[in-house]
Amino acid sequence: MKTKLTGLALAGLMASNMFSGAYAADDTIKVGILHSLSGTMAISETTLKDAMLMLIDEQNKKGGLLGKKLEAVVVDPASDWPLFAEKARELIEVDKVSAVFGCWTSVSRKSVLPVFEELNSILFYPVQYEGEESQRNVFYTGAAPNQQAIPAVDYLMENEGVERWVLAGTDYVYPRTTNKILEAYLKAKGVAEEDIMINYTPFGHSDWQTIVSDIKAFGSAGKKTAVVSTINGDANVPFYKELGNQGIKAEDIPVVAFSVGEEELAGLDTGPLVGHLAAWNYFESADTDANAQFIDTWHAFIKDDKRVTNDPMEAHYIGFNMWVKAVEKAGTTDPDAVIDALVGVSVPNLTGGYSAMMPNHHITKPVLIGEIQADGQFETVWETSGLVPGDAWSDYLEGSKDLISDWRAPLSCGNFNTATGKCGGSGS
Repeated sequence: MKTKLTGLALAGLMASNMFSGAYAADDTIKVGILHSLSGTMAISETTLKDAMLMLIDEQNKKGGLLGKKLEAVVVDPASDWPLFAEKARELIEVDKVSAVFGCWTSVSRKSVLPVFEELNSILFYPVQYEGEESQRNVFYTGAAPNQQAIPAVDYLMENEGVERWVLAGTDYVYPRTTNKILEAYLKAKGVAEEDIMINYTPFGHSDWQTIVSDIKAFGSAGKKTAVVSTINGDANVPFYKELGNQGIKAEDIPVVAFSVGEEELAGLDTGPLVGHLAAWNYFESADTDANAQFIDTWHAFIKDDKRVTNDPMEAHYIGFNMWVKAVEKAGTTDPDAVIDALVGVSVPNLTGGYSAMMPNHHITKPVLIGEIQADGQFETVWETSGLVPGDAWSDYLEGSKDLISDWRAPLSCGNFNTATGKCGGSGS
């Protein structure tokens, strides 16, 4: 009898702990932040962690979400791609976050995809990427190739008269796939194979002397030459330095970068870079009231007036506000309800106008070409007349041009083949 009472008492105690634990877990809404704070990508990703902390802080000042306070859960995957998957699982299973904002490189995103699919959680991915993917649990708030790479090439052809092309990238999935799309696009535009030079270097590459010398030689054939750069992370610092060392100026061989923004320029001597270009969907120099307010809030939060803003920060700003709006619309943080509610949500961007979440889980964005200034900022030299919808599947690759993505019922498919009338499977 004594044993039975002890068992009942123990069961009661366990139930009591369980309920108090559930109440404690339910007291706040947890938001996961999955960005590298160490390693080669920390130069770019640490600011995104800080931006998310600011956005969460601002939302809490407005009263939180669904009457609850938001709580940031920060982890450091340390620029280690398999560790991203481990940390994502930890955020979802252990910390019980309602959504995750994170990743930079495509290899880190690819690493976590199976985790978000298996555990049915939500990832907001804020960086330009190579496309060729649409996953139900991922919302892509950075640029697809048709919102950055293709318009950048068009600009160089039409405005700079470029005929020879150096496609220089870091050796991983984003540069390789983007360059595959660009190579097909250039050839479709009549560019000969011998007028395209492709080069890949490892993460953190520092010895650029030979490669820059090769670029210089390639550009001396009497045809206007440009470098389309998908070089990522801290390798950009010695790359631009070597361009300056070898006297390559923007008027000779312009570089248009897809991964160099204000944050990366803050660590460089910008003197030799003046006139080189970058293609993004946002620049800190955007002259709008929304952007001025964002910059003021950022400086006040970070307590440093010299800290810059950049495109992926704006992507998190858009994605976070979309998530808040969708949770309010759904009345819950339940992933299935929020995933459905996100499609069609529209929020202000920082360059003027509204960005909308489309059925393919990509958003509408303007495309801007900016010229590097001596102060490390960009002057917009060209922009699209309106917002461009992100295309998950490239029109220029044989295996992709017939694919569309629509996560609404009844299609609910990320890679529906319009030629065969069939969904290709997982949609990623």
